[in-house]
Amino acid sequence: MGSQALSKGNLGVALLTVLLPLIAVWTYTQMSRSGLAAEAAQAVSPPAASGAIVSEPPQFRPEAWFLPDEDLHGFVEILAGPFLMGSDPSVDTLAFDSERWASGQVQGAVYLPTFYIGRYEVTVSQFRAFVEATGFRVDDQMLDLPPNHPVAFVSWPDALAYSRWLEAMLREGPETSPQLRQLLVDGWRVSLPSEAEWEKAARGTDGRIFPWGDEFTPERANYAGSGTIPVGRFDCSECSFGLSDMSGNVWEWTRSPYQPYPYDETDDRESLETDALWVMRGGGFGDTEQNIRSAVRGGADPGVRRGFIGFRVVISRF
Repeated sequence: MGSQALSKGNLGVALLTVLLPLIAVWTYTQMSRSGLAAEAAQAVSPPAASGAIVSEPPQFRPEAWFLPDEDLHGFVEILAGPFLMGSDPSVDTLAFDSERWASGQVQGAVYLPTFYIGRYEVTVSQFRAFVEATGFRVDDQMLDLPPNHPVAFVSWPDALAYSRWLEAMLREGPETSPQLRQLLVDGWRVSLPSEAEWEKAARGTDGRIFPWGDEFTPERANYAGSGTIPVGRFDCSECSFGLSDMSGNVWEWTRSPYQPYPYDETDDRESLETDALWVMRGGGFGDTEQNIRSAVRGGADPGVRRGFIGFRVVISRF
């Protein structure tokens, strides 16, 4: 399956331009990243954009692996049902060809069962708790950023390792919400979101271009800047599910191999342990508005670690 996934991914190379010019090998996508000037090694919190609505800082629980101090530890339920995946260029004039469903179809309806996704990107504090508990070896840069920033310089295996550790902690820990514990007892898993799960969580069921709607709103995202900012910094009350930083801040790994549409969920299950190029979503702090839309697709080799790549996790049954 690994060679098959790579072969499918290579079919799209002719349609794609370089996503991440700092990644020289095994990394590609459908857009230009010409605006990126710095990596998160120099990341600081830039001032909020003029007119930005700044949220109250989220609270985290040190005794619960620094997860959010919320019901369900910050996991947000996304109910079962269909949504439109991909982009219609007649509606979204910024769409790239690789967001098109098929030659004769611009978008496709995808049905997803219920899942739960993290309200915030995984933070430095959360990842540090994993490292300190397990002795997991990491790039030194991963823990250098402020504790409430999204962890960056994360490879795809790093993100999976954290997910598996968190699943064990939630299943066994005394601080775990009873509802989440029961899900895990029933066979649900903590992992990276699939590409479809991520897109549904970002755009909702009404096919919006950005998480907050069809019109670009600069005050809703950390983009076109020089570094990460604390998770949940910008209010997005009009976002479909109240999630934070689904546009900008850091690109987020998924568990889906990069390949042309139409999306096939069976590839996510069959390819998780194979060598493939993996989809990233959401855009990062150095991107333009075109690259932080909900349907934008990026891809990278699993081993790359860059200051604009992080992740969030889901609880789902797959």
